[in-house]
Amino acid sequence: MTELHYEVFVSGMAPAASPPPPDGGPSRWSPLSHTLIYGESEALLTDPPITSAQADTLIEWIEGRHVPLRYIHLTHAHFDHFLTTNRILDRFPDATVVATDAVLRRIARETPGGQISNRYTGFFGDALPEPPVTVHGTVFPAGGLTLDGHELFAVETGHSDTDDTSVLHVPGLGLVVAGDVVYNNMHQYVGEGRDGGLAAWHRALDTVAALSPSVVVASHKDPGRPDSPADIDETRRYLDAAAGVLDHATDATGFFHALKTRYPDRVNPWAIWLSALRLFDN
Repeated sequence: MTELHYEVFVSGMAPAASPPPPDGGPSRWSPLSHTLIYGESEALLTDPPITSAQADTLIEWIEGRHVPLRYIHLTHAHFDHFLTTNRILDRFPDATVVATDAVLRRIARETPGGQISNRYTGFFGDALPEPPVTVHGTVFPAGGLTLDGHELFAVETGHSDTDDTSVLHVPGLGLVVAGDVVYNNMHQYVGEGRDGGLAAWHRALDTVAALSPSVVVASHKDPGRPDSPADIDETRRYLDAAAGVLDHATDATGFFHALKTRYPDRVNPWAIWLSALRLFDN
C-alpha cells in the first residue's frame, strides 16, 4: 500500500455583481478550498470552484501533482462547490464524480435542463461555465471507497449552511474535508438558518467532532490559517452569535451591522449581507 497525502488549493475571492453591503464594502464571493488526496497512482479532488477561470487555475495545479485524477467528490449542492465539475472532467475524462445520493439528487433539482440559476448568472455573468452544467455522478459507496488502498468515507451530516450536506473522512490521514459544515475565519453563510437550521448545523458539527480528526479543511477558509480541528468550535461560536443577533434584529441592515460588530476581523463581511438578504426576504 502506498502512502497517502493531501494538499489544499484555495481559489481566491471572486467579485460578484451585487449591491454592496451596508458598510459600503466590496461584494466578493468567499475563498473556496479544494483538497487533493492522492497516493502514488490515483487522486481524489473535492468540490470544484464556481468560475471558469478558477477551474482552469485549479486544473493547472492538479496537473502539477502528476497523479491521475480518479475521483471528484462533491460535499453538497451549493453551486460554488460543483458548478465547474464538467469543465474539470473535460480535462480529466477518466475521473468519476462521487457524492451521496442526497447531494446528487439536490444538484439535479437545482440545475433543471443543465441550466444555471439566475441568481448566480446575476452575480457572475459570463465568468461562469457554459451550460449545460448537469452533473452525472455515482453514489458514494456506503462502505467507502479505496484510493491507492486507503479507505475514504462520505459521512452525511444533514443540514449545515444548506440541506443534505456531507463531509469526506480519510481515517488514515486523520483528515476531514468538511465542506461548508466548518468555516475557517470566514463569515459564515447562515441564510438558511431559520426554522431550526442553526440547531441542525450544531448537530452536523457534532458528527464531525465525533470523527476525532487531527486535520479539518473548511471549504471557505482563510488561506493564511492552518486546517485545525479548533475551527469546529469556532464555527459553533459563530452560530451562537448569529442566533443571538437573529433573535433581536428586525431587518437585514440591523442583522449585518450587529453580526459584523461581533466578528469585526473575520474575512468577507459581504457573506453576512448575503445571509441577511435571505433571512429577511419577506
